[in-house]
Amino acid sequence: MATTLSLFWNLSSASKKERISSTVKLVNSLEKFQGQHAPKVSPGSEDDEENVGSTDGLDVLNAHDVAYSIRRLIRGLASPRESSRLGFSVALTELLSRLDTVTSAQVISIIVDGSKIQGSMTGQEERDILFARLFGLATVIHSGLLVRQTPLSTSPSSATNSSSLESYKELVDHLLILAEKKSWLRECAWWTIGQAIDAVIKSSVSWKEEALASTLEVVYERDKDICTPEAVAITLKLQPAMPKHDWKTTLAPTFKNSDILAPANFASLGRILKETPGEDEWQQSNTGTWKAQLHYVWNIIFDSLLPESEPGRRRSAVFQEFFRVVVDETLFGASSSPERKFWGFLVFKKALRRVDGADLPMLFTKNFMRSWINHLSQKDRHLHKISQDVVKDIQNFVQQNPDLGFTLILQLTGIHGSQQFDKLTRTKTVESILSKMDGDGIMKYIQSLLEQMDESDNDIVAEENKKIWIADQFAALVRNGAIPKREDWIQLILNWFAVQGLYVVKRKSAKGLLAALHVTPSNLPSEDFRRICRGKLLGCLADLTPPPTASPKGDKAPKEGTKVDDESWISKIFTVVNQLDKDSKHVTPLSEPSQEEQLLLQQAHKIIDNLRQVDGETREAAKGVELLLSASLLHRRCANLDDNEPDAGTLETCLAAAATMFSTDNSSKKRRKSQTISQPESPKPIDMLVDVLIGFLEKSTSYLRAVANKTFSCIASAATETTIDLIVAQLERRNPADLVADEEDEIESATSEGSDEDAESSDEDDESEFDDDDEAALELRMKIEDALKANGVEAAIGDTDEESDEELADDEQMMAIDEHLAEVFRSRSGDSKQSKNVNAQREATHFKNRVLDLVDIFTRKMPQSPHNLRLVLPLIELATKSGNDERQLSDKARGILNNRLAKLKDPLQEVDQEYAETILDELHIRARKAHSSDALATLSNCSLFICRVSTNTSREKSVLRLYRESIVDFITRKASSLNITFFKDFITRYPALGWCLRDDILDTSSKAINVYRKCQAFQLLNVILTLSTSAGDPQDVLSFILKLHTAVLHFIDSACDDQVSLSAAQIKDLFKLVMVGVRQASKVDNSNQNVWDSGPWHALHGRLVASKRFGSSIAVLKLCSQVESALQAQHGRQHNVIAPKRKVEEVEAEGVSSATKRKKKKSVSTSQS
Repeated sequence: MATTLSLFWNLSSASKKERISSTVKLVNSLEKFQGQHAPKVSPGSEDDEENVGSTDGLDVLNAHDVAYSIRRLIRGLASPRESSRLGFSVALTELLSRLDTVTSAQVISIIVDGSKIQGSMTGQEERDILFARLFGLATVIHSGLLVRQTPLSTSPSSATNSSSLESYKELVDHLLILAEKKSWLRECAWWTIGQAIDAVIKSSVSWKEEALASTLEVVYERDKDICTPEAVAITLKLQPAMPKHDWKTTLAPTFKNSDILAPANFASLGRILKETPGEDEWQQSNTGTWKAQLHYVWNIIFDSLLPESEPGRRRSAVFQEFFRVVVDETLFGASSSPERKFWGFLVFKKALRRVDGADLPMLFTKNFMRSWINHLSQKDRHLHKISQDVVKDIQNFVQQNPDLGFTLILQLTGIHGSQQFDKLTRTKTVESILSKMDGDGIMKYIQSLLEQMDESDNDIVAEENKKIWIADQFAALVRNGAIPKREDWIQLILNWFAVQGLYVVKRKSAKGLLAALHVTPSNLPSEDFRRICRGKLLGCLADLTPPPTASPKGDKAPKEGTKVDDESWISKIFTVVNQLDKDSKHVTPLSEPSQEEQLLLQQAHKIIDNLRQVDGETREAAKGVELLLSASLLHRRCANLDDNEPDAGTLETCLAAAATMFSTDNSSKKRRKSQTISQPESPKPIDMLVDVLIGFLEKSTSYLRAVANKTFSCIASAATETTIDLIVAQLERRNPADLVADEEDEIESATSEGSDEDAESSDEDDESEFDDDDEAALELRMKIEDALKANGVEAAIGDTDEESDEELADDEQMMAIDEHLAEVFRSRSGDSKQSKNVNAQREATHFKNRVLDLVDIFTRKMPQSPHNLRLVLPLIELATKSGNDERQLSDKARGILNNRLAKLKDPLQEVDQEYAETILDELHIRARKAHSSDALATLSNCSLFICRVSTNTSREKSVLRLYRESIVDFITRKASSLNITFFKDFITRYPALGWCLRDDILDTSSKAINVYRKCQAFQLLNVILTLSTSAGDPQDVLSFILKLHTAVLHFIDSACDDQVSLSAAQIKDLFKLVMVGVRQASKVDNSNQNVWDSGPWHALHGRLVASKRFGSSIAVLKLCSQVESALQAQHGRQHNVIAPKRKVEEVEAEGVSSATKRKKKKSVSTSQS
C-alpha cells in the first residue's frame, strides 16, 4: 500500500494535469497488483456465498490493494475538498473499465451503501452524499461495466456475468429516486439515465429489449403527462430503438403524432421546452429555479434534426418549422420573459454552428430579429450582453465561411431586419461582415442592391429613402479600408454614381458595360438624390486616390483597387463620362455646356491627349497635370449642377500652364519663347499650377485636397525657388482682423456684381432675412427694453393713435438712455466681430495645416533638392511661435523638421552657401532666445542640418564662428536659453569641428556667469576629449591637456579656499575629466615628460582632507588619490623609458626599498583612518 497511498492525494488537485497523472499512475499500479494476484476460492462455490453474505465480495477475486482502492475511490466521491469528486470519479471509471473481477451489482451495492443519508447530516453533507451517489452510478455506466458481457475471471466452470438486467433496473431506480429527491438534481439524474439507455442501445446484451421496455414503463409511470423536457429526451432516445412500440398511444393526449418531432407536435413541444405550462408566463414561471444553461434535451433534438456525423439524415425542412414554432413563436414570443428569450439566443447560437448555407436564412425569423435589435440597441437592456455574443458568433461564422457573408447581410438588412441595422443597434455588424467577405461576395451584395434600386414603389418618399440608403451602402463599401478592394466592383459603383448624378437615362442598354443603364428606372430620381450621388462620387474618388509616397523603392504596395494599370480612378471616370457624353441614344446630360465651355472642353481634351503621349523624365509631371485637368473638369461639372459656380479662371490657368510646360511642336516652343521675352514678369507654369493647387486647399473639400496632394507629388520635381516661396508665403502669420476684412471685401464685391439680380427679388429676400434674424432681433429688443426700464421709461408696444398719458423724459434721463443704448449696440458689434475673428483664425489654421502637407510631400519626394533650405525658417516660425490653439500646426511643422529635414541621408545638391549661412545665423539667434526645450531641440536639429550642408562644401569657418558666439552667450549670459545638449549634439555629430572649439570653451569658462555654467563648460570639454582627440595634432592635444590641467587644478583650489561653491558631485566630475585627460595623453604620446606633475595633485589631496566641506567625502578623496596614482604611474613609465640600463642588484634593491615604503605608507594611512 505504500506505493499507492500517496497517489490518492493528488486526485483532489485543482490542476487537471496533476489529476490525470495521478490517475494513470494509480490505475497502472493497481493493474500490476491484480495481475500478480491468484484467487484462492471460486466465486461460484459455497464458501464464496458465505463470504459475500458477510462482506461486499471484493476481496474474493481482487488483490487487497485493488479492493481497498475501489472502496476508497467510492468514499472519495463524497469529499468536498477541491476537485476530489472529479478526480476520484475519473480514477474509478478507468479502474472499473480494466477490471474483470467485479460485477455491476457489487459496485452499485457499495455505492448505495456508502451514500446513505443520515438524520444528523447537515445540508452541505447531504448534498455531498447525493452527488457521490450520482457520480458513482455514472462511473458504472461510463466504465462499460453496466453492459459488460464477459464473465468474471475465475475458473472455467464459472458462468457469473459482470452485468445483468436486475443491476440495470436497480441503477435506473436509484437515479429516478435521486431525480425526485432534489429539484437541482433532476436534470443531472435524467441525463445519466439517458447515458444508461445509450449504453444499452449500443451494446449487444441479451436483455436489451427487456431493459428498454422496463425503462419506458418506469419513465411513463412516473411522468404520465409527459410534460417535462426530461421525458421528451428519453422518448427521443427510445423511439429509434423501439420502432414496433405503439408510440401514438403512449404519447397521447399530449402529442398528436407518434413522431415526437413531427410538425403537428411542435406547439405542445414548445410549451414543454419553455417550461411554463400556463399562458401567462410572467405570473406562472418560477424564475428562482431558472438557470442560464440550456437543457440537455436541445442537444438531443439537434442531433435528431441536424446530425453532424450523418449529413444524409438531416431534416432541414422539419427544422425550419421547428425553429419557427418552438423558438421564434415560443421562446421569442410577445409574452416571453427575458429568461426565455435568453434561452432563445442560446438556441440560435447552437443552430448557427449546425445549419448549412442554404438553410441559414431560416434562423433570422421575425420575433428573433425584433428582440435582437431591441436588446442590442441599448446597453441597459437585460439581454444586451448575450445579444453582443450573438454578434461575435456571427462575425466568427463569416470569418470561417466568407462565402456566406452575403446571405447574412441580406437577412440583417432584409424584411425582418433593417436597412439601418448598424445605426439602430449602434454596432458595426454589417460593416464587419463586409470586411470579412471576399470579392465575389461583395459583388453579389452590390448586384442585390442594384436590383432593389430597380424595384418600383408606390410610396415616393420610401423609394427616395431606399435610393439614398443604397447610395450610402455603395459609398461605405469604397470608404471602408477593411473591405478588400477589387477593380470590377469599384468601377461598377463609380459608374453608377456618375450616371445617377450627371445624366438622365432615356433608354436601357442591356449589353452595355454600365450596370446603371441595364434597367430604365420607373421614376426619375430627385434633384436631392442626384446631388447626393455627385457628392459621393467625388468623395469616393478622394478615398481611392492614394496618398503620395516617397519613392517607388522600398515602399509598400498600394491597396488592391486603388490604382490599376498605372491609371488613376479619376482618369478612368473622366473617360467614362466622355463616353457617356457621346452616347446620346441612351443618356442625356443634366446640363448642356455653352459654346464657350465647349471650346474650353475641346482644348482640355486635346491637351490631355498630348499629356498622355509624354515620355521620359517629365512623364510623372505630365501624369500629375493630366490628373489635375481631369479632376478639375469633373469638379467643374458637378459644381455647375449644384449651383456652385467654380472659379472661372482655374481651368484656363491649368490649360495655359500645361500647354506651356509640355509643348509638342516647334511653333509652340517659338511662341513660348517670344512670350517669355515680351513678358519677362509672367509667372512660371509650375507656379501657376501650384497656385491652383493652393486654391484647391482653401476650399478644404476632401476631393480637392486629395487631388492637390497627388498632383503636387507628381510635379514636385519641377518646383523652383519661386514655387517654394509661393508655398511658404501661405504659412505666414496674419492678423485675424485682416482676414475678416478680406472676406468682407470679397462679399461686398460679389454683392455689387449681382446687385441687379438681387433687386428683382428684394421683397422675398427681405422676408427670408427677417425670418433668419428673428432670434437676434428679439434678443436686441429685450436689451433695449431693459435699458429703457432701468431709466424709468416703458417701451411702446403696438401701434396706437391714442394720446399717451405718460410723462415725457427730461434731458438727464435722455442722456442716461443714450449711454445704455450705446453700450447695448457696442456689445452686439463686439460679439459679432469677435466671432468673425475666431472663425477666420480657425480657417487659417486649417488651411496652413493643409499647406504643410505639400511641404511634407516635397521633402519626401525631393530630399536632395536645394530648395529644402527655403523651408527651414518658415517651419521654424510655425514650430516655435504658434499659439495654444495652433498646437497641431506647430507639432506638424516640428515633425517635418525633426523627422524629414534633420534625418536626410543624402546631402543637398547645388546649395547657395551664403543663404545657408544666413539661415544658420538666424537659427542661432533664435536658439539663444528660445522659450522651451522642444523649440530649442528643433533649432538644434535644424542647425545640425545646415552644418551638414556647409561642411560638405568646406565652409566650416562660418559654422565654427556661430558656435563660438553661441558658446560665449551660453557661458557668460545668465538669460541665455541655450543648454548643454545644444552643443553636445554638435560635438557628437561633428567631432573634428568640436575639437576646434576646445580653446574657446576653456578660455570662456573663466568668464562664466556662475559656477554651474563653468562646470557645464568643463562637461563639454569632457565630451571633446572623449570623442575628438584623434582629430587633433598630438602636440596640440598635449598642450591643451596641460592647459586644462592648470585650469581644473586652479578651479578646485578656489573651491577649497571657499572662493567658489562647488558640490561634491561637481568636483567628482572635474576629477573624471582629469582622468580622461590622462588617458588621452597616454594614447597620443607615451614618451611625454612635461604634461602631468603629480606634486600639485598631492598637495590638493592634502587640502581636500583638511577642508571642512570635502574632508568627509570619501568619494572625492578617492578620486583625487586615483588621479595622483595615475600621474605617478605615468611618470614612472616616462622614467623607465628615459633611464639607462642598470645592474640587476640595483634594481632589486630599489624594488625592496620601494616595497618597504609602500608598506609604511599603507600602515600610516591605516592608522590615520
